Amino acid sequence: MKKYLFALMMTLVAQNAAAGVVGKTVEYRQGDTVLEGYLAYDDSIKEKRPGVLVIHEWMGVSSYEKMRAEQLAKLGYVAFAADIYGKGVRPTTPDAAAKEAGKYRGNDRSLIRARGAAGLEKLASFPQVDRKRLAVIGYCFGGTAALELARSGADLLGTVSFHGGLSTPNPADASNIKGKVLALHGADDPYVKPDEVAAFQKEMRDAKVDWQMNYYGNAVHSFSNPKSGNDNSKGAAYNEKADRRSWEAMKLFFNEIFGGK
Repeated sequence: MKKYLFALMMTLVAQNAAAGVVGKTVEYRQGDTVLEGYLAYDDSIKEKRPGVLVIHEWMGVSSYEKMRAEQLAKLGYVAFAADIYGKGVRPTTPDAAAKEAGKYRGNDRSLIRARGAAGLEKLASFPQVDRKRLAVIGYCFGGTAALELARSGADLLGTVSFHGGLSTPNPADASNIKGKVLALHGADDPYVKPDEVAAFQKEMRDAKVDWQMNYYGNAVHSFSNPKSGNDNSKGAAYNEKADRRSWEAMKLFFNEIFGGK
């Protein structure tokens, strides 16, 4: 009996060790460009579940986006941190990041949409994912990319922008949006001006999108990333309250669009 109980205990220990969040680097392509994303999921969940695409800030896929993907995996989703820039393209300075991001944020948004679509296609291909329940979130530059993916008519139930750029050269394309939209915005963000916010809201209204927008007081740009420091005067800074509140808002939004996992 003791041997049986010991064997059972060891089996349970082994099962528990094997269960939990799995994270791994994944190569994929958009056309001839090799991209490198990060997949995270809980391998103790056996049924298919919603997939969430995570799009990076202007420095490219980093430990921050991987951490967010793992947080989503712990909530029961399959998360894939997509790569917009390409494998090995990881700016190391703000100037280099601005230059790289600028390639995608001009008047021609076709490339940023194509890279987002490639990431979404890769996410949907994973066997753990329910292809009919997909969403995208993005941070800063990634917020812009997430909204452009939605404007392209991608099959998304929801789109979430965290302190993202809201402008687009193609506001009429909002009529292509198939799912709901949630914009999470620092009320004191100096990089996303009030006229840009107003134009975004008009765009959503004109297209009759089901949209929400949350403002976070005393928060500036990049409020969700602890690496942003704590000096609001620099225009980008971490705000613990805004970070926590925006994450909770996203969770409620996902509960609504996915109808529970």
